[in-house]
Amino acid sequence: MRKLFAATALSVLIPATASAQSLSVCVFDVIGANGDVFNVMKDYALEVKSFGVTLDLKPYTDEGVAVGDFNAGQCDAVAATDLRTRPFNKFTGSISAVGALPSYENLETLLATLAQPRAAQFMTSEGYEVLGIFPVGAGYLFVNDRSINTAGALAGKRMATLEYQRDAIHMVNYVKATVVPSDITNFAGKFNNGSVDTAYAPAFAYEALELYKGIEPNGGVVEYPLAQLTVQLIARDGILDDEQAQKAREAAWGMHSQIMNLIESQEAAIPDNKWIRIPDNDIVGYQEMFRENRLEMRDGVNSAPSVYDARMLKLMANIRCASNPGAAECTADNRE
Repeated sequence: MRKLFAATALSVLIPATASAQSLSVCVFDVIGANGDVFNVMKDYALEVKSFGVTLDLKPYTDEGVAVGDFNAGQCDAVAATDLRTRPFNKFTGSISAVGALPSYENLETLLATLAQPRAAQFMTSEGYEVLGIFPVGAGYLFVNDRSINTAGALAGKRMATLEYQRDAIHMVNYVKATVVPSDITNFAGKFNNGSVDTAYAPAFAYEALELYKGIEPNGGVVEYPLAQLTVQLIARDGILDDEQAQKAREAAWGMHSQIMNLIESQEAAIPDNKWIRIPDNDIVGYQEMFRENRLEMRDGVNSAPSVYDARMLKLMANIRCASNPGAAECTADNRE
């Protein structure tokens, strides 16, 4: 079913370089050259070398500096989270739309679809091209109090929120929590020292950023994927020819199983008693709440910024409904 969907899903959306290339790449990894993202990019560099592309990887622990250096021409490409790369490609930048991919199976279907040659036209935008998309894991809510296990319980709580992530700011305001402006370099410290009540991060942050300190003694990790976060490799359009660019995207997709094994080991490293389970009935309500917010952030209504690409939202909705056709959203009048 997943392969069949990946082969057909794009149909609902579609209305000069040398043979060998050397690219400098600014790579954001909050841990630096010893981090998992940088190691994934080293493996990726070996893959693309087989078809004539050599990557010179430069590690950055500050994502803003990495993107800034790319903008300034200090590197030919940048590998950073889709939260930062969204301005370069709104379509792929919408993969992390809140609640849009509730399972890793949904994410796998999407990335398989985007790796097809037919998707190449969506990989270029405003003079930039996506050369690879790499999952970094679902984003979970880390809380310092286990009673913060419903949307209602978030009211009045202080939430570390990336100041450039306009959709997250909208969601925090929607649940009547308090935005505490942060960035990737300091949100963990704010959570761990008690300056905020909640933080949002993939499972790797439990150990790598020591978020286990912030959840002690009475907190935990809410076991519901708020979004699927990715690192995207962005280059200036035309730096690779079309064939090389497509091979680069396929090389990234070819690493999917390897990367998912790493993500699963990171999630397994969180002790079982630290996870906070949500009742199935509550999840249905959250999914509809997230969907309503995605529509607002697609259309820019009710004070929401317009940050999501309608084509990507439609594609992800089709994936969800292919895996769960009985969901209420699949027959809603205002389907994405």
